[in-house]
Amino acid sequence: MSVQGQAKRKPMNRRSPLASLAMHATLIIATLIAIFPIAWVVLSSFKPGVYIQTSELSLIKEPTLDNYKYVLTETMFPRWALNSLIVAVATTAIGVLMSATTGYALSRFNFPGRRQLLLVFLVTQMFPVSILIVPIYVIMASLGLINTLGSLIIAYLTIAVPFCSWMLKGYFDSISTELDEAAHLDGCGPFATFWRVILPLARPGIAVTAFFSFLTAWGEVAYATAFIQEKTKFTLGYGLQQFVPKFNPQWEYLTASAVMITVPAAVVFFFAQRHLVSGLTAGAVKG
Repeated sequence: MSVQGQAKRKPMNRRSPLASLAMHATLIIATLIAIFPIAWVVLSSFKPGVYIQTSELSLIKEPTLDNYKYVLTETMFPRWALNSLIVAVATTAIGVLMSATTGYALSRFNFPGRRQLLLVFLVTQMFPVSILIVPIYVIMASLGLINTLGSLIIAYLTIAVPFCSWMLKGYFDSISTELDEAAHLDGCGPFATFWRVILPLARPGIAVTAFFSFLTAWGEVAYATAFIQEKTKFTLGYGLQQFVPKFNPQWEYLTASAVMITVPAAVVFFFAQRHLVSGLTAGAVKG
């Protein structure tokens, strides 16, 4: 095509100024709607309780750190945070290890019951927590694990492992089997191939599953409410209910606790963020 013809050609997908304005206005409104609850919680955490419960709208009035001081020094929040951290880290470590080995086996080996196992993993994701609490409670009671952090770790693994195994299987499918064959020729067995060759290439997928496993355990409430009875063994999700009793909710302490709860999750997200997009999409297409 000549230079003159290229100059005359008009772009096909250029938006009109009105359409561009409407799109940007929609994005701004959607962003404000998404940010408003978070901003309200953060600002409320610095307000005295009397200003939170009033109907008067204000950004921040008489800012104070007393809410944070009270939660950290006068409540069992530090103990609850430690319990949650133990449960979340254990769930993440065990869940990633089990999911990675399971996903690799499902991706590379054709063994009896493989299809049935994949189907079981899929079916377990269809049941809501409210249905699973009773049978899992009965199992934990028979094992003597009620009122222990171990019961929560096992319960959270039943959520994390099936989903993460499916995700990692898809990710391992996207890694060429020629790498396995080359490692085998170099004298590596199945485990050495998985550990030395495949696992380093699967870091984005591992990051996604680790992030999902951590969040599954960090903020869960239903299982913690059913399995834990002693106040010293509460997790954060369960412990925060103590700030909202039926007749006198303490919103100032609840908002301060909510802000502090998001910090560990934000730290985990910060370290995993560069792998999240590639890890979520790589397993979607086999190549």
